[in-house]
Amino acid sequence: MALRAVVLRHFRIPVQSLALAGGKSQPWSFSSSIRLMSSHDDHLSKEQVIERVLDVIKSFPKVDPSRVTPDVHFQKDLGLDSLDNVEIIMAIEEEFKLEIPDKEAVKIDSCNLAIEYVYNHPMAA
Repeated sequence: MALRAVVLRHFRIPVQSLALAGGKSQPWSFSSSIRLMSSHDDHLSKEQVIERVLDVIKSFPKVDPSRVTPDVHFQKDLGLDSLDNVEIIMAIEEEFKLEIPDKEAVKIDSCNLAIEYVYNHPMAA
């Protein structure tokens, strides 16, 4: 499913006209091109992802919001433990309506890595 979304976001299908029942064509009035079956049209900008990831981290009970920046490391800079890290990943999944596989989740230990993962995920909303 994710591979399909990645592939489909790179294809544009030009639409010149639509054939009507009588075999005649009618010009397409909305646009000269359309992207079909792709959820990537509504993909988040990098700035939106940064803002929302930072908001999730700042709202975590054990975190001092004034210390949260895009470069902060969860354990080294914020003093969080591995269970806190799991809870933050779960909060990010909920915020962006996506599922982060366990193999990937264990690698996300900083705001930068969380931002990059979400920004590059084709289904992040």
